[in-house]
Amino acid sequence: MAKPLIITMGDPTGVGPEIIVKALLAGSFDGLSHPPVVAGDPRVLQQAAAIFNRQAQIRAASGLADQEICIGERTLAVKTLSHFDPLPVPGRAPEASHGRAMAEYIEWACARCRDGSAVGMVTAPISKAAIRAAGYDFPGHTELLAKRCGVERVVMMLAGARLRVALVTTHLPLRSVPQALSQQEIFSTLRITDSDLTRYFGLKAPRLAVTALNPHAGEGCLFGDEEQRLIEPAIREAQAAGIDARGPFSADTLFHFAVQGRYDAVVCMYHDQALIPLKLLHFDDGVNVTLGLPIVRTSVDHGTAHDIAGTGTASADSLVAAVQMAARMADEGS
Repeated sequence: MAKPLIITMGDPTGVGPEIIVKALLAGSFDGLSHPPVVAGDPRVLQQAAAIFNRQAQIRAASGLADQEICIGERTLAVKTLSHFDPLPVPGRAPEASHGRAMAEYIEWACARCRDGSAVGMVTAPISKAAIRAAGYDFPGHTELLAKRCGVERVVMMLAGARLRVALVTTHLPLRSVPQALSQQEIFSTLRITDSDLTRYFGLKAPRLAVTALNPHAGEGCLFGDEEQRLIEPAIREAQAAGIDARGPFSADTLFHFAVQGRYDAVVCMYHDQALIPLKLLHFDDGVNVTLGLPIVRTSVDHGTAHDIAGTGTASADSLVAAVQMAARMADEGS
């Protein structure tokens, strides 16, 4: 029997539980090469089923999961890692106890991937504030997973069918980006992106385009010199290491050619430079992939959406895409 893929339930007051149930009801987990196991709370998932006017039964299971929820003919394996009483209310601000549970889901999933019990993990959205309130000194999933895996440098990549973007810097104020950039950071991003696109996405020689930081790629240092001081030397270093990296290109034109298929991924200097074009094309079905880990990890490309949690209107498309991508990555990387 194929090893499972773990889905962490995320914030119990957010949309995570209901999009997991929504995907199950749509048959989106049928026929996967690796059956999903949810790390979470069966009663919260049972509550989420009621949002769709469906009754879910909970029964014992064996293997990596200890229970499963049954909705009609469909079942979903669950590893019970929390027992909320009372049940969290969708849409309300999460509490510290919820933050502890979110972290436990992630910790357990990571450990199972590390010991080979599972082939990868897919994460539903968490509340960073609740994680902090629970005493965890990590801003999010990525930093926690990097720490647990003993990895110093990881790369955030967002991917859809038409565009992939990898980030040199992530969640920083825009004014802090130039100081955070270095030749080493840019080269490291190129190296990790090239390595994991080769390992997990079946690309023998990934074509990487690199954005400039400044308008018109600095216009000969008229609008900034980071291109000449940092980005160009990093590209030359990558090329010397056998990586097909090109640029720096002005971001106002580069994405047009990337979407046409000229490049396999675009390496971007900062958050919005990458995510604006990605979300323009893949708002519902974009996938967040963490590159540089020794395990497969994908995630939905959205937050907890407390404003619509409990309404059943949240799209499950990003979750489904993340699950399917993780399964393909696991098969390609094995």
